[in-house]
Amino acid sequence: MKKISFLITILTLIQLAGCCHIDKEKKMFTDPNDFCGSDIEKIQSAVNAAAKNGGKVIITARRPDKSSDRDFWLIDSAILLPSNTTLILDNCRIKLSDNCRDNMIRSANCGMGVKNVLPAVNIRICGIGNAVLEGADDPRATGDSGKTLYVTNRQSRQSYGTDAGKAGVSQRGDWRNIGILLVEVSDFTLENLNIIDSHCWAVSLEYCKKGTVKNLHFESRQYKMINGKKHRILNQDGLDLRRGCSDIDIENISGFSGDDLIALTVLPGKPRQPGVPGTTEMCGTKENMRDNDTHDIRIRNVTGFCAGGHHIVRFLNASGVKLYNITLENLFDTSPAGFRCKAAVKIGDRNPAWGGVTPLGDTHSFKLHNIVSKAESAILIGGSLAESKISQVLNLNPENPVIVPQSGENNIRNVETEEFLTVK
Repeated sequence: MKKISFLITILTLIQLAGCCHIDKEKKMFTDPNDFCGSDIEKIQSAVNAAAKNGGKVIITARRPDKSSDRDFWLIDSAILLPSNTTLILDNCRIKLSDNCRDNMIRSANCGMGVKNVLPAVNIRICGIGNAVLEGADDPRATGDSGKTLYVTNRQSRQSYGTDAGKAGVSQRGDWRNIGILLVEVSDFTLENLNIIDSHCWAVSLEYCKKGTVKNLHFESRQYKMINGKKHRILNQDGLDLRRGCSDIDIENISGFSGDDLIALTVLPGKPRQPGVPGTTEMCGTKENMRDNDTHDIRIRNVTGFCAGGHHIVRFLNASGVKLYNITLENLFDTSPAGFRCKAAVKIGDRNPAWGGVTPLGDTHSFKLHNIVSKAESAILIGGSLAESKISQVLNLNPENPVIVPQSGENNIRNVETEEFLTVK
């Protein structure tokens, strides 16, 4: 009996030392709770094991261990997802630690110092039940690359971050502040996720194609209470599609965001090395300008508002990059009583910093249908719009017409309108 007991003890120790990798690699899924290390090390080990056997990673509530009795995951760096990976968040909560200056989740083909972003395929991030991704309690950095960090002396273009004033770290926001960042990914799915208090855009897609984004819920307010003080956190968009995105279905987007709830912002820049600090986008502009166009995007069922008072849905492209074949159906403005966003839908902009009004024809073939707006403007055309249709708009702000041609009627061509109703 003593020999048998001793043998069992030895086998148990061997299993623990190996973190049960052999057992889990035989299964069709991996569980981070069965791996060793910090929370991010456990999760990344599970992802890497799944990548080897073609299985899935299923993250459930964190199992308490010697390091902590927490039931939620606290990560110090991004979860990196390679091609052919399915990440399932099963009624779990994943939170950024105060030490983290990185994304929540990122496609593994890109990152700091990655000089060549290779295309990735078949990445799925799917929530079950109440799957929550949450920003840090006291973030090191927030905002996009146009914002500098502050701790105490804030100005209009500053966003909170404890890295402010520290030597050796970037004093501007950048792509690391984005929650979920997918770059050069085709055939992807994002669904059933709750993203709370993001440090910048909650989700950003660059040069992504053939994907589905559905059932995402956002909760960000453009500020956060930190140690009893209210601090500004800028650029808290919900879902952003950047340059080079196409053939993507977006549906059932809800909640509230500090900045635009959904934004298709397609702005040209210069070709550059990817993955450098101080830039909001991972990649620079591609030399073939048509590769930067965003088109064939279908958005349906948006229920929410912008808590920061900006726009619920924003479409923005600048001279040289085109935005076309866009559908937006069923937008319901849920702004609270006495509060108005600037616009339920804004198209283009006159701002010279973004290239000003786009040439007539660069923004075309939009279909906007069934819009219920409490905003200052239901449809605000700040740039140009051509060959499009806007129908069934209920305007609950009688102070403005349904369509406000901010940039002038001469920048609108062949836009069909029907069934508008303004309620006084």
